Amino acid sequence: MADDSSCSELLLDNQLCFALYSTSLMMTKTYKPILKALDLTYPQYLAMLVLWEEDGITVSHISKRLLTDPGSVTPLLKRLEADGLLSRKRRTDDERVVELFLTDKGKALQDKARGIPGCIVEASGQSLPDLMELKRQLIKLRSHLKPNL
Repeated sequence: MADDSSCSELLLDNQLCFALYSTSLMMTKTYKPILKALDLTYPQYLAMLVLWEEDGITVSHISKRLLTDPGSVTPLLKRLEADGLLSRKRRTDDERVVELFLTDKGKALQDKARGIPGCIVEASGQSLPDLMELKRQLIKLRSHLKPNL
Protein backbone atom coordinates (compact mmCIF):
# COMPACT_ATOMS: atom_id res chain seq x y z
CA MET A 1 0.00 0.00 0.00
CA ALA A 2 1.36 3.42 -0.98
CA ASP A 3 2.05 6.07 1.63
CA ASP A 4 -0.90 8.52 1.33
CA SER A 5 1.16 11.48 2.52
CA SER A 6 3.63 11.17 -0.36
CA CYS A 7 0.91 11.23 -3.06
CA SER A 8 -1.82 13.37 -1.54
CA GLU A 9 -2.18 15.22 -4.85
CA LEU A 10 -3.35 11.93 -6.37
CA LEU A 11 -5.96 11.06 -3.76
CA LEU A 12 -9.40 10.85 -5.32
CA ASP A 13 -10.99 13.01 -2.64
CA ASN A 14 -8.42 15.76 -3.32
CA GLN A 15 -9.40 16.06 -6.98
CA LEU A 16 -11.48 19.01 -8.14
CA CYS A 17 -12.49 17.00 -11.20
CA PHE A 18 -13.99 14.28 -9.02
CA ALA A 19 -15.85 16.79 -6.86
CA LEU A 20 -17.36 18.28 -10.03
CA TYR A 21 -18.08 14.89 -11.60
CA SER A 22 -19.68 13.36 -8.51
CA THR A 23 -21.72 16.49 -7.84
CA SER A 24 -22.94 16.43 -11.44
CA LEU A 25 -23.99 12.79 -11.00
CA MET A 26 -25.88 13.62 -7.81
CA MET A 27 -27.52 16.63 -9.45
CA THR A 28 -28.71 14.49 -12.35
CA LYS A 29 -30.07 11.89 -9.92
CA THR A 30 -31.89 14.66 -8.05
CA TYR A 31 -33.53 15.85 -11.27
CA LYS A 32 -34.54 12.35 -12.40
CA PRO A 33 -37.73 11.85 -10.33
CA ILE A 34 -38.77 15.47 -10.82
CA LEU A 35 -38.40 15.22 -14.60
CA LYS A 36 -40.09 11.82 -14.70
CA ALA A 37 -43.37 13.62 -14.00
CA LEU A 38 -42.79 15.57 -17.24
CA ASP A 39 -41.61 12.46 -19.12
CA LEU A 40 -38.24 14.13 -19.81
CA THR A 41 -34.68 13.01 -19.33
CA TYR A 42 -32.15 15.49 -17.98
CA PRO A 43 -30.57 16.14 -21.43
CA GLN A 44 -34.05 16.60 -22.92
CA TYR A 45 -34.87 19.07 -20.15
CA LEU A 46 -31.75 21.09 -20.99
CA ALA A 47 -32.78 21.16 -24.65
CA MET A 48 -36.28 22.27 -23.71
CA LEU A 49 -34.85 25.06 -21.54
CA VAL A 50 -33.03 26.40 -24.60
CA LEU A 51 -36.14 26.09 -26.77
CA TRP A 52 -38.32 27.85 -24.19
CA GLU A 53 -35.84 30.74 -24.40
CA GLU A 54 -35.39 30.70 -28.18
CA ASP A 55 -38.03 28.95 -30.28
CA GLY A 56 -37.18 28.48 -33.97
CA ILE A 57 -33.44 27.96 -33.52
CA THR A 58 -31.22 25.63 -35.50
CA VAL A 59 -29.79 22.31 -34.37
CA SER A 60 -26.35 23.90 -34.60
CA HIS A 61 -27.39 26.72 -32.28
CA ILE A 62 -28.89 24.43 -29.64
CA SER A 63 -25.79 22.22 -29.70
CA LYS A 64 -23.61 25.30 -29.10
CA ARG A 65 -25.81 26.40 -26.19
CA LEU A 66 -25.57 22.91 -24.67
CA LEU A 67 -21.80 22.77 -25.30
CA THR A 68 -22.09 19.59 -27.36
CA ASP A 69 -21.86 18.59 -31.00
CA PRO A 70 -24.91 18.44 -33.30
CA GLY A 71 -24.53 14.67 -33.77
CA SER A 72 -25.04 13.97 -30.08
CA VAL A 73 -27.99 16.33 -29.68
CA THR A 74 -29.88 15.06 -32.74
CA PRO A 75 -31.11 11.78 -31.17
CA LEU A 76 -32.61 13.57 -28.18
CA LEU A 77 -34.25 16.13 -30.48
CA LYS A 78 -35.74 13.29 -32.52
CA ARG A 79 -37.16 11.82 -29.30
CA LEU A 80 -38.66 15.19 -28.34
CA GLU A 81 -40.19 15.35 -31.80
CA ALA A 82 -41.59 11.81 -31.47
CA ASP A 83 -43.09 12.84 -28.12
CA GLY A 84 -44.83 15.76 -29.86
CA LEU A 85 -42.90 18.52 -28.08
CA LEU A 86 -41.14 20.00 -31.10
CA SER A 87 -41.01 19.86 -34.85
CA ARG A 88 -37.87 19.84 -36.95
CA LYS A 89 -37.99 21.57 -40.31
CA ARG A 90 -35.33 21.93 -42.97
CA ARG A 91 -34.78 25.45 -44.24
CA THR A 92 -36.02 25.90 -47.79
CA ASP A 93 -33.01 28.06 -48.73
CA ASP A 94 -30.50 25.55 -47.26
CA GLU A 95 -31.70 22.02 -46.61
CA ARG A 96 -28.61 21.24 -44.54
CA VAL A 97 -29.96 23.55 -41.82
CA VAL A 98 -32.62 22.11 -39.49
CA GLU A 99 -34.73 24.50 -37.45
CA LEU A 100 -36.55 23.54 -34.26
CA PHE A 101 -40.01 24.77 -33.32
CA LEU A 102 -41.96 24.05 -30.15
CA THR A 103 -45.37 22.52 -30.63
CA ASP A 104 -48.32 23.63 -28.51
CA LYS A 105 -47.62 20.62 -26.28
CA GLY A 106 -43.98 21.70 -25.93
CA LYS A 107 -45.00 25.24 -25.04
CA ALA A 108 -47.53 23.98 -22.49
CA LEU A 109 -44.86 21.84 -20.82
CA GLN A 110 -43.07 25.02 -19.78
CA ASP A 111 -45.84 25.83 -17.30
CA LYS A 112 -45.50 22.36 -15.75
CA ALA A 113 -41.73 22.86 -15.43
CA ARG A 114 -41.83 26.21 -13.63
CA GLY A 115 -41.48 24.66 -10.18
CA ILE A 116 -38.38 22.62 -11.00
CA PRO A 117 -35.76 25.25 -10.08
CA GLY A 118 -37.36 25.71 -6.67
CA CYS A 119 -37.33 21.95 -6.09
CA ILE A 120 -33.62 21.87 -6.89
CA VAL A 121 -32.86 24.79 -4.56
CA GLU A 122 -34.73 23.00 -1.78
CA ALA A 123 -33.01 19.67 -2.48
CA SER A 124 -29.59 21.36 -2.39
CA GLY A 125 -29.92 22.50 1.20
CA GLN A 126 -28.22 25.74 0.14
CA SER A 127 -29.49 29.31 0.04
CA LEU A 128 -30.31 30.83 -3.32
CA PRO A 129 -27.54 33.47 -2.98
CA ASP A 130 -25.00 30.71 -2.18
CA LEU A 131 -26.12 28.71 -5.22
CA MET A 132 -25.92 31.77 -7.47
CA GLU A 133 -22.36 32.42 -6.27
CA LEU A 134 -21.42 28.79 -6.89
CA LYS A 135 -22.91 29.01 -10.39
CA ARG A 136 -20.93 32.18 -11.05
CA GLN A 137 -17.71 30.48 -9.97
CA LEU A 138 -18.42 27.39 -12.07
CA ILE A 139 -19.10 29.50 -15.16
CA LYS A 140 -15.85 31.37 -14.55
CA LEU A 141 -13.98 28.06 -14.24
CA ARG A 142 -15.65 26.71 -17.39
CA SER A 143 -14.70 29.83 -19.34
CA HIS A 144 -11.01 29.25 -18.53
CA LEU A 145 -11.02 25.57 -19.49
CA LYS A 146 -10.24 24.99 -23.13
CA PRO A 147 -10.44 21.59 -24.76
CA ASN A 148 -7.35 20.41 -26.61
CA LEU A 149 -8.27 20.78 -30.25
